[in-house]
Amino acid sequence: MYRVDDEQRRTRLGRRHLLAPSVRTASAVAVADAVVALHATDAATVHLSVCARLTDPGAATVERALYEDVSLVRLLSMRNTLFVVSRDLAPAVDASNARAVAAKERRKLLKHLREDGNGLDERWLADTERQTLAVLTARGHATGSDLSAVVPALRTKITVFPGTKQKAVQGVASRVIRVLAAEGHIRRGRPRGSWTSSQFRWTASAPWPASDPAEARAEVAGRWLHSYGPATEGDLAWWTGWGVRETRAALAAVGAEEVLLDRGAVGWAAPGDLDAEPPPEPWAALLPGLDPSAMGWRDRGFHLPADHRAALFDRAGNIGPTVWWNGRIVGGWAHRADGELVWRLLSDVGDDATQLIEAEAARLSAWLGTSRITPRFRTPLERELTA
Repeated sequence: MYRVDDEQRRTRLGRRHLLAPSVRTASAVAVADAVVALHATDAATVHLSVCARLTDPGAATVERALYEDVSLVRLLSMRNTLFVVSRDLAPAVDASNARAVAAKERRKLLKHLREDGNGLDERWLADTERQTLAVLTARGHATGSDLSAVVPALRTKITVFPGTKQKAVQGVASRVIRVLAAEGHIRRGRPRGSWTSSQFRWTASAPWPASDPAEARAEVAGRWLHSYGPATEGDLAWWTGWGVRETRAALAAVGAEEVLLDRGAVGWAAPGDLDAEPPPEPWAALLPGLDPSAMGWRDRGFHLPADHRAALFDRAGNIGPTVWWNGRIVGGWAHRADGELVWRLLSDVGDDATQLIEAEAARLSAWLGTSRITPRFRTPLERELTA
């Protein structure tokens, strides 16, 4: 069996994720396609991930792709998580993941409505959705608060998880909007405030055209293998949220080739993608929390030392801001309230590497300007650095 060692995997990561300076790009869409999908649970992550890979970083480049060209789109998809993908890839992500997520979200909302016991049902929900879409179409864009102000049904309160310790009274507005967005009837527009804000304005949209889920999974798997492979079947299943059967069928459909990884694991590579790549020039990167290069695999042993996990992850398994050196995570960074960007190494990387990390920190600080970054998911090291 052909063998691909950890050093080659780190080489591919630096090249294919556009992290080495010589392979950076001017296009936000090219960045998204290089990593397949950008984590978008934290609004700032999208901009930070893209700008780390741009030759001329700046939030305006990302905003233009998201809100003017709409060449990048947000989808609630893999692992029931919000991602940003290129418009070209969106139909495949929709068919392979997002439609099933949307159906689950609708079932969950209807269950909550029935359990509330006040006669709220599918007919009530359909009518509320029609009113919401009508208002949004007429206005062009609106926040959730704006919509609630003119659609009385959105101000309805329901009791969720009745009879349990989790019992709570909640408004339905955010849940109805979440379902409409998951199904593609509305999309997130430019937020109120700066690019770090998650208070989005909503605008009417149209669902992606239907396509065969199996074919869509094969397309997503093929792209993922090119960007993250060779990697294990378990890595792909974890990243996508697919079951074992769907994962194996997608690998077979794309013609994935079996390889041997370090530590005896069996991995899969894209067809014809076995030739070794030369390492790029030495590179450093400061990547945000939930960056794709840190979240692309279930088993991160080839780039993340096990003794760094406690400092860099929160209790739910979300990774915080990280410092990279030649394909390895070697530390973490944080942004203080006064604008100072601070970082700490957890590995000894030597003077040359430290100088490149300092230069990359200065590059990040320069384009951030007066913006301030506080990760949505805070980790022990990030909290310590900002204390």
